[in-house]
Amino acid sequence: MIRFEPRTNPSAIMVYGVPVMAATIAILLAAIPLALAGAPIINAYGLMISGAFGSMFSISEMLTRATPLILTGLAAAIAFRAKLWNIGAEGQLYMGAMAAVAIGSGVIDGPSYIMIPVVLIAGALAGAVMLIGPTLLKTRLGVDEVVTTLLLNFIVILFVQMMLEGALKDPMSMGWPQSEPVIDNAVLPPLIERMRVHLGLVIALICAVALAIFVKRTVWGFEIRAVGENAAAARFSGISVTKTMVLVAMLSGGLAGLAGVSEVAGTRGYLATDLSPGYGYAGIVVAMLARLSPVGVIISAVFVASVFVGADSMSRAIGVSSYLADLIVAMSLLCVLIGGFLTRFKVHFERQKSAG
Repeated sequence: MIRFEPRTNPSAIMVYGVPVMAATIAILLAAIPLALAGAPIINAYGLMISGAFGSMFSISEMLTRATPLILTGLAAAIAFRAKLWNIGAEGQLYMGAMAAVAIGSGVIDGPSYIMIPVVLIAGALAGAVMLIGPTLLKTRLGVDEVVTTLLLNFIVILFVQMMLEGALKDPMSMGWPQSEPVIDNAVLPPLIERMRVHLGLVIALICAVALAIFVKRTVWGFEIRAVGENAAAARFSGISVTKTMVLVAMLSGGLAGLAGVSEVAGTRGYLATDLSPGYGYAGIVVAMLARLSPVGVIISAVFVASVFVGADSMSRAIGVSSYLADLIVAMSLLCVLIGGFLTRFKVHFERQKSAG
């Protein structure tokens, strides 16, 4: 017989060591499919590390991949902290990207110090608006936000496809469904010459630090934590749960929208339906690995990005599928969920007494 007993005061080593242990176990477990594929395991892992950290170009590519993951990870972290299960960061990312392109492709023109903030604000507002509706449905009518935010992802992508075949289509794209490019003054400048890493990384890091201060040091942050711990108790103490949840929705959706802006104005330069390889969903893994810590999101995003970039490099070198990266990330999430459960509960195995 198995009995679960809540832990009253788990140690700091257990709390903060779970994500590290989860990532380590996931990487070790990935050796099994590598061996089954006939790949040299030590060499494969060496290629993954060098592919992500072996040169300035590799590091630049890894940080470029980490930038949207930090923003979508923050979007998931702040929402989950308030028990708002936002599964729609992918759609919010695309809405932010579409707003950035609509404004930044020449509708208005101005110097960079005006255009860049305008594009960022437009993208953040578009992402925020996408999450307010499901949040109000949850707080007013009790509609499950997991369902509404998840389904909105597909609706948004179909809407983006329609716009790329219509109002936003680039007439110079030779029939390919993509938007007009963002004008030069709205492009996020690169941080290193001839490298793809751009100003979006700095914006993501600032957002992480600002969110950490906001959650820990402000009254609104306290209210968000209170609603997440016990919404009924928070309401009884005078906190407006609906107002707090709408604030969380604006922050979460806005951060996901900024991820879309960083991709179109920093990396791609235009919008297409393959803009995101699943950054919105990967952000959930990033947030869970970070245990919803905004600063921890930076570390977990770098880990996930290094796995993806390193796996791509390894795949090209030894012919192993790059989907190994998805396997490692998925196993990391599974391991951190199991580890989180064991952090909160002690497991007791008891022998069942016989009736005789």
